[in-house]
Amino acid sequence: MFIGFSKTGMPGAGILVVPLLAEALGGRQSVGTMLPMLVTADLFAVAWYRRDAQWDRLVKLIPWVGLGMLLGAAVLQITGTMKAGKDWLDPLIGILVLAMLVVHLLRSRFGEKLTPHSRAAVAAVGTSAGFTTTASNAAGPIMAIYLQAMEMPKAQFMGTTAWFFFLVNAAKLPVFVALSVANPGNPIISPKTLTIDGALVPFILLGALAGRLLLNRIPQKLFDSLVLVLAAAAALRLVLR
Repeated sequence: MFIGFSKTGMPGAGILVVPLLAEALGGRQSVGTMLPMLVTADLFAVAWYRRDAQWDRLVKLIPWVGLGMLLGAAVLQITGTMKAGKDWLDPLIGILVLAMLVVHLLRSRFGEKLTPHSRAAVAAVGTSAGFTTTASNAAGPIMAIYLQAMEMPKAQFMGTTAWFFFLVNAAKLPVFVALSVANPGNPIISPKTLTIDGALVPFILLGALAGRLLLNRIPQKLFDSLVLVLAAAAALRLVLR
């Protein structure tokens, strides 16, 4: 439900899903399980906000996002072949989520001083988003900070976010399948993860509908605060357990 809700009504809600799903399934399997759910929710978001995207903002990011995705795929390959019993993606996901929360809080504190307008900042945003979305499906806060800095109206913010994540998540699917074929003993996507995805589709739809209906009615400040606190707690558990 949070995945669907984050795509159509409250982008910040998606950060909560990453550490909780990793807690439930382990870091590697959570990444593979979450991706098809994200693509499913992206379809609803694109259908509703398809005409509101600012494509010029996205075009600048494309080459850097591609670089970040290559780095993220390399990390997944390396961690998947480690023989140690610990799932090294658990603490990695926790650290990435905590880092994104810190950046989010700094953005709220310092405002325009952290706006990513320069070419170097765009490169950093694109590479970070590509790496984080591939390694942990946790690029939502990065893109939220980037797009908020552009001072977009709410509809354009949602439309630009919808198209960005639909295209990136769709591009990740063949990468994850290839990594799973290359390492069949520790796959990212498997029949088990796809079974979980199929069972959760109705709840994704329910969350997407709720987000669409409640976008302009919910107390956003309180909701955002609760999401940040819960995400931080879940991320800390992943790092420390």
